[in-house]
Amino acid sequence: MYTIYVGNKPIILTTNIEKETDFRSFLLKTVNIGKVIKILNTTDLKGVHLIHKNEDKLLPNFLKLLPNTVAGGGKVFNSNNEVLFIYRNNKWDLPKGKIEGKESIEETAKREVEEETGVEGLKITNQLPTTYHIFKRNGRHKIKITYWFEMKTNFDGKLFPQEKEGITDVKWLNNEASQKALKNSYANIRILV
Repeated sequence: MYTIYVGNKPIILTTNIEKETDFRSFLLKTVNIGKVIKILNTTDLKGVHLIHKNEDKLLPNFLKLLPNTVAGGGKVFNSNNEVLFIYRNNKWDLPKGKIEGKESIEETAKREVEEETGVEGLKITNQLPTTYHIFKRNGRHKIKITYWFEMKTNFDGKLFPQEKEGITDVKWLNNEASQKALKNSYANIRILV
């Protein structure tokens, strides 16, 4: 099973047919993804199930429905066990960005954290779950596939929000502040924090 978010509403890729009143089900093989996105954006429906009999084909078949963008990002801890958050588009988020050239996804994640926050001395300590969400850019929908990594740093310098990327604030948040920030965040970020 995989979950792809459209805003905060899930598209769940599954092999199980479940009868639910708040969800609609479609066959992955014949789905009109534009129609599904419109339904999720304009109705009270809680989510959508896309069904395929072969579990191994769920994600590959779904990823063929729209152009893909690959990104890397980090859930970064400092020496006080606080998590690094960015504030962009009136939401709290974790730093992430698109892969460039021939860099590895790990290199992408570290570079993006550094560029978006000013934090240095990053060490990857663990791979986190990959997230998927659908976004619209220049009038076209795309699927963003984000590979996440847990990172640690002893950095205690000044934080610099990357304003040209629309980031207006960067903060280290303790557990209590993180939970508060997550109330104004994205569903796929809540999975990670």
